[in-house]
Amino acid sequence: VEAKDFWRGWQQFMPIKPKAILSISGHWDTKYPSVNSVVQNETIHDFYNFPPQLYQLQYNAPGAPDLAAKITELLKGAGFSSVCVDSRRGLDHGAWVPLYLMYPDADIPVCQLSIQMDEDGLHHYKMGQALAPLTREGILIMGSGSATHNFRDLSKQPDNSNPPDWALDFDNWLNNSLTSGRFDEVI
Repeated sequence: VEAKDFWRGWQQFMPIKPKAILSISGHWDTKYPSVNSVVQNETIHDFYNFPPQLYQLQYNAPGAPDLAAKITELLKGAGFSSVCVDSRRGLDHGAWVPLYLMYPDADIPVCQLSIQMDEDGLHHYKMGQALAPLTREGILIMGSGSATHNFRDLSKQPDNSNPPDWALDFDNWLNNSLTSGRFDEVI
């Protein structure tokens, strides 16, 4: 299933509309966990050399400042001593592109949480554990991005070709590990 078809068909997996969405995108990397807290999200076009039509797309969903405060509280309660709040940042393409397809009306409040590339998998796993209770409150927690992301390799491949073997091997290993509950192998 192509990603766009999966995202467009998302509501068959989650027919109840979430109260709010927390998006975690690999395109926002900070030293410490950071959450955006805005009243209205702006669309960040943080990509280059794509067709001009993509730069015209907007996904200006409402912000979720109350959710941002709850995220900050949960992370600090789990031992993350430094949690930053960004009152200006909108949604990067790792957040808004899937949401544009999943919930095209842009009427669900959204906030975004950064990742820390300098930290290991255990750090991020603990963040996930701290935030998991939000799902019981009707919050959709969405991680966005591919397990591998190398535009230099993609530019060398013909259009519509299969991914490189190393990427498929890693994707299969990751999928098998996670769906079999072998989280310790991943973190």
